[in-house]
Amino acid sequence: MNAHLEQLSPQPLWRHFRTLCNTPRPSGHEAALVALLEAWADQRGLAHDRDAYGNLRLRKPASPGHEGAPGIVLQGHLDMVAQANADHPHDFTRDPIDTLVEDGWLHARHTTLGADNGLGVAAALAVLEDDTLTHGPLEALFTLEEESSMGGALNLAEGWLDGRLLLNLDSEDRGQVYIGCAGGADVMVDAQLPTSALRDEEVALRLSLTGLRGGHSGIDIDKGRGNANRLLMRVLRELESLDARLVDYRGGTLRNALPREAFATLALPADAAEAARERLPTLEARLRDELAGADDGLALSLERVSAPEGEALTRDASRLLVAALHAAPCGVERMSVAVPGVVETSNNLGVVSLEAGRFHLCALVRSLRDSAVLDLADRFRALFDLIGARTRVENAYPGWTPDPESPLLARFRALHAARLGVDPEAKVIHAGLECGILGAKYPDMAMISFGPLIRGAHSPDERVELASVEEFWGLLRSLIEDLAAETA
Repeated sequence: MNAHLEQLSPQPLWRHFRTLCNTPRPSGHEAALVALLEAWADQRGLAHDRDAYGNLRLRKPASPGHEGAPGIVLQGHLDMVAQANADHPHDFTRDPIDTLVEDGWLHARHTTLGADNGLGVAAALAVLEDDTLTHGPLEALFTLEEESSMGGALNLAEGWLDGRLLLNLDSEDRGQVYIGCAGGADVMVDAQLPTSALRDEEVALRLSLTGLRGGHSGIDIDKGRGNANRLLMRVLRELESLDARLVDYRGGTLRNALPREAFATLALPADAAEAARERLPTLEARLRDELAGADDGLALSLERVSAPEGEALTRDASRLLVAALHAAPCGVERMSVAVPGVVETSNNLGVVSLEAGRFHLCALVRSLRDSAVLDLADRFRALFDLIGARTRVENAYPGWTPDPESPLLARFRALHAARLGVDPEAKVIHAGLECGILGAKYPDMAMISFGPLIRGAHSPDERVELASVEEFWGLLRSLIEDLAAETA
C-alpha cells in the first residue's frame, strides 16, 4: 500500500515513510515496527540494541578519517497519534495509513497521517543508509510511547548514548529551529458517583457536539479552537434547569489532542424533552458565533434514544460533576513574559468519561515553568476534592531550558542562512519535546530540534508540505557533513 510515496523526493526518506505508514504503530503498539527496524539494521550491517524499556538504538561508525568528529544522535519517536473521524472505521493496531497527495501536501484519508514523528524517523533511517554522506559517529535513537506518556524518554537508560550532539527531528515548522520546550504532566481524576434508577416519567436523550477542528493540545492551544468537553459542559449547564441528569458521557480520545467531539446521554422528564430541543439551536448559534473564524464546524444535536439499562447520576451528583468540569482550567492559563508570544502555561481537558457512575478525567497540563505545572495540577486536586474525587499526577516531565548561545545552534543558523538565504527563527515551543527529558538525563549533550512543515498534527487534518520535506532533508544532510569536519 502507499506505493505512490516512493515516487516522491527525496526517495530514500519517502521509502522509509511508506514502511511506517504500512506498519501500524499507535502508542503502546510499536513492537512490530521495532522488530522490522532491527531486521533492516541487520541487513545493512548496522549495530542495534535496546534499553530496558525497549527504546531502540541503531549505530553507524564514522566515515573513514572522521572518527574524531563529535558523535551525533538522530532522535525521534516511533509511535503516532491514533485519531480518525467518527464516521470512518479504522483499527490503528491493524490497518495501514492510507495516504494521498493534494496541492503539494501529503494527507491521510480520514485519519492522522503519522508525519509526527514518522518523517523524523524516516529521515534518520535514510541518513543511516546513505553511503555517500560524510559523517562522524552516528546513533539513531527511536523512543516509545511519546504521544501517550513520554514513557520512552522518561525511562531512557542513562549512560547509554555516546553522542555529544542531539538532533531532535520532531518539529513542525520550516524556517524555525527549536531550542526550548514546555514541561508537563497528566492529571488523572476518578470518582464513583451516586446513581439512581430512571423514573417512569423520564426519557433518555443523546446529546452530541461534533465538527470541531481539534489539533495539538500544546501547539494549537492558543488558536482559539473549541474544546468539545469544555463546550458541552456549557450546554449541559443550560439544560440543568430542565432537571436533566447525566447517564453517561464520552468526550475526547487523547489527552494531548484537542477534543473534537463529545457525547452525553441524559435522563430528563418527558415533558421537558421538547423544551430541550427548542433550546439547542440558540445554544449552537451562540457557540458558533464565539468560535467564528477559528473553528467554524461546530454542530449540536439531540435525539431520543431507548432508555438505558443502567442508572443515571443523582440530580445532585450530576449538577456537581458538570459544575466541576465547567469550572476546571481549560486552555491558555498564562502567556510568557520572558518569551513574548509564547504560551507559558495551559491545560487541555483531553478525555472525559462517565459510565455506570464511574467518572474519569485525563487532562494535560503544560508550562515553561515546572512550578506552574505542579500548581495547576494542585488546582485540579483542590477543585475535584469538592466532589469527592481522587486526583493523581502522572508522567511528569521537565521542560527544556533554552541556550541561545549554543555552538550547535550557531552552526545550524549559519548553514540555514547559507543554503536558504534566510536566518531561521530560534523558537521555544509550547509542547513536550523529548529534549527536556533527554537533557535532564544527558546534561552535557547539546540539542536542537527542527523538521518539515506539518499542520493539523494529532487530528485527521494532519498534513505535511512536500517541498518542506526536501528542504528538511537537505538541511539535515548538510548539517551532518558540516559537523563531521569538526575534530574531537
